[in-house]
Parts: sequence; structure tokens; C-alpha cells
Amino acid sequence: MHQEGKFVSIDVSSQQLDMAYHGQEAVYTVTNDDQGIHDLVQRLQRGQVVLVVLEATGGYEAQVVAALAAAGLPVAVVNPRQVRDFAKATGKLAKTDAIDAGVLAHFAQAVRPQPRPLSDQETRQLQQLLARRRQVVEMLTAERNRLHTCGKGVRSRIEAHIDWLNQELKRLDEELQDRLRNSPLWRQKDRLYRSVPGVGSVLSCTLLAELPELGNLNRKQIAALVGVAPLNRDSGKLHGRRCIWGGRAQVRAVLYMAALSATRFNPVIKAFYERLIAAGKVPKVAITACMRKLLVILNAMTRDGTHWNPVPA
Repeated sequence: MHQEGKFVSIDVSSQQLDMAYHGQEAVYTVTNDDQGIHDLVQRLQRGQVVLVVLEATGGYEAQVVAALAAAGLPVAVVNPRQVRDFAKATGKLAKTDAIDAGVLAHFAQAVRPQPRPLSDQETRQLQQLLARRRQVVEMLTAERNRLHTCGKGVRSRIEAHIDWLNQELKRLDEELQDRLRNSPLWRQKDRLYRSVPGVGSVLSCTLLAELPELGNLNRKQIAALVGVAPLNRDSGKLHGRRCIWGGRAQVRAVLYMAALSATRFNPVIKAFYERLIAAGKVPKVAITACMRKLLVILNAMTRDGTHWNPVPA
């Protein structure tokens, strides 16, 4: 049966894909492999689909997203927490694959998230390297913490593992730099980003891999996308403290470290930070504002193709 102008959801797991159309209870299930994905794409191509929405599931969705985008179908990958909040708001508290697929289809129709362009192969490889680097850094932190409480019997093993992790981190950083040097477009953008005092190789790589929208959105949109835009918490006479929420946490975490560095070495960000502190802002709020300002500056530079110039900034 043809589905005209339908909003479609696909609930992803390691073994199967559950597809649902908004407004229909039936769920179409296929295996999460080449044959299942091929059948799913063929079914969707037979009708006019407005939007296909999937949740980010740690990589299980990558193959089906690539197949959908390659087939010319509009696809958006969304934050699972946003979908769960939507489910609670609509009274869907139970959780099964079929229910999740129905909730996701309703979410697609009600929220209509913007389809995100498919990353090319080089960008996906860069994303995988960055993800592996984050994992190695997390393991290093955990092992260093264990040194404080471990006994003599395992200390040498932990120290040996830390040495190996440090070498692995060095190898990953070298490979990331090699990939930047071998891509003319990335090399040009990397030079542009790193012309800003406080921006290093990790933030530059993260922006290239995780924030392809940089330079194509206005300042409010890019701040909201990353999750550094202040959100109101007001109700009646209550005026709550502004906060940030949602967005791309991986970009935000790296941006935070860059903003810390910029408050010391970037004259524009440093003056901005000191002005906020002098006005009575707590350091955490001031750092968040610096993150937003640094991101807005990078967005404008990318849009205009200009390197760092402290006077206009």
C-alpha cells in the first residue's frame, strides 16, 4: 500500500529495525542488516515520504541512515532524551519497540526536526577517530583515579596500561593531524579555526566532524544547536536562573575547554570574561557566556571565510 506524504519513524536496535507511519498502529519490522535495510528502503521509496526520523543509538543507526540518505529520502537523527520527554508529555509511559516506533512517528509529525545532510566517508572516519580519542581519554582518567586507591600488587599493571593509553592517544592525535593535512578543505578550515587564540587541534577537529552547520546558521541558531543558548525558566512571578540544556554535548564539552583557555590567552574573550565577573556573574555563568561568544565568532569567521581579527571581534 502506498503511503502518501507520511511521517515515518524507525526504532533501531542492534538486531532489528521497527518502522511505523504516523497515524497507523501497524509496525513493519526488518532485520538490521543489508537485506533488511534494502527491503526497508524499497518500501519507503514506493510512497511519498515527508520525513524519516531515527534516534541516535551509538552507531547502530549509521548503516540505515546512510542507505536512506543515499536513496534520496529525507532523514533526521534526533536525541533519544528529547523523544522520551515527548513521550512522557503525551502520556506514553510504557516502553516497547512497537510503542517507541509509534511515539517516534508522532514526534516526527509534531516536531518536524530538520533533516541533516549525510556525512561523507572522510567525515565519518574523522568522527570515529574523535569518538575513539574520547574513549581513550576517559579510560586514562579512570586509570589515573585508580592509582590513588590501588594496592601494590596491581599498581604496576595500571601504570603499564596508562603508558599504553598515552601512546594510543599520541597515535590518534597524529592520525587526526594527518587527515587534516591531506584534505585541502579541512586544512583551510583548520587554519581558520586555529587562528583564534584558545582554539586547538581537538576543537578544530570536533567542529569539522560534529558541527558541519557552522557558518550556515545565524548566531542564535548555532548557539541553540550546540546547546549554549540561555533558556528561560520563568513562570508567573517566578523568574528562574537562565540555563543551557540539550544540544550537541560532545561539541559543548570541547568548546568548554577551549573557552577556559581563551579566557587566559584570547584578548577579546579575556576582556569579555573579566567584564562579566566584574558585573557579579559567577564564574560558571561567565564561562558559558564565553563559550557562546567564541562559537558565534567562529560561526561568523566560517561564514565569511576570514581569519581571526581581534578588532572587529
